[in-house]
Amino acid sequence: MTTPLPTSSRILMLSLHGYVGAEPELGLPDTGGQVVFVLELAKQFRDLGYTVDIVTRQFENQAEIDEMGTNLRVWRIPFGGSEFIRKEDMHDHLDEFTRHFQDLLGERQLRYDFVSSHYWDAGFAGQQIAEELGITHVHTPHSLGSWKRQDMAGDAQQVESNYRFEERIRKEFLTYRRCDHVIATTHHQVEILAQHYDVPESHVTMIPPGIDEGRFTPITQAQTHGLRRRLRFRKNDIYTVGRAAANKGYDLLISALPELREVVRDARLQLAVGANSQADRRKVEKWQALASELGVAEHVTWLGYVAEEEMVDHYRAAPVFALPSRYEPFGMTAVEAMACGTPCVVTVHGGLEEMFDFGSHALFADPKRPREYAVMLSMPLRYPQLRERLSIAGARFARRMFGWRSIARRTLGTFERARTSRDQAGVDITI
Repeated sequence: MTTPLPTSSRILMLSLHGYVGAEPELGLPDTGGQVVFVLELAKQFRDLGYTVDIVTRQFENQAEIDEMGTNLRVWRIPFGGSEFIRKEDMHDHLDEFTRHFQDLLGERQLRYDFVSSHYWDAGFAGQQIAEELGITHVHTPHSLGSWKRQDMAGDAQQVESNYRFEERIRKEFLTYRRCDHVIATTHHQVEILAQHYDVPESHVTMIPPGIDEGRFTPITQAQTHGLRRRLRFRKNDIYTVGRAAANKGYDLLISALPELREVVRDARLQLAVGANSQADRRKVEKWQALASELGVAEHVTWLGYVAEEEMVDHYRAAPVFALPSRYEPFGMTAVEAMACGTPCVVTVHGGLEEMFDFGSHALFADPKRPREYAVMLSMPLRYPQLRERLSIAGARFARRMFGWRSIARRTLGTFERARTSRDQAGVDITI
């Protein structure tokens, strides 16, 4: 049983990139599953009796503070200028952030008991802050540079120039070596941390992301048919949603559609991809060109950005949900869809499939092999018994394994064990 932390404990959660806020507009650049993860975990910490500051970057015209009720707030620290900065380019601004943040801590006489950092940029900065304050630091990578680089297509020199993997991986290595503990979100990440970063398994705990089990729930067949009429989904549609990013594998899903239509003649794709930015539109135009080249353009519907309040109904209306990523640190959207009772076909690139019982909770395949992925997509559409089993068992599994309250308690237990290990190692935690 998890040992509760003192109710006076203050947790500093660092998530530096993207548009982090009390009510973030998901789908904006660098604003997706990680933002949801941090916000939901923070809410659970608050509800369990702790004081939480989510610290992120202030840019554009954002307010300094978003209050989220008692004992929880988003606190934005200005650094790196006033314009948006890609997460790949945060390297150059982390020292400025840590200096500014530590100055503010002194001015406002704030102290924390734990640093919980998310992604490599916050991890590198968080370790400097934890060392300065003499407190416990637990880091969650969300994705790993060595694996993402390995899975990236294209010219190696151009990829390095765009993503700066060499520098990222060096900073990841230093963070994992120096922090008190690492939380991985999949078993596969645990393996990569050991193989690529020399992190012993005793220094890592695997805790998956969570879902709001009160929101993502199944509905009746009659309600589902009503949603499909309203949202214009047909019985053999495949749905996916996510940021407009190359690693999400929308091109791989489009490449599987001709193969899928050989088996299910009226199969279509419903793609809720990206926001409405000019950069996203350029990416979508490339994928639209691919659909035209393959002769399936008329069978692909581009939904654009789906508002947060409509997200659940789109999951519920979908006959099948696809996660075709060529690289995916977890795949929160698939778990949300599964909790809604929608059969899911997920990627084998990310470790999510390791948690599922194939044919009971979900199906999985390699989306880099269009025919293989198309076969898996066709199965729930063709066989009602399989579809029903995936719907019922998948929803039960998602609620049992990924409820946020359970995830938060396990995370707090990891914080406490890391602090105990730190104390037993003789580390001076006084300021």
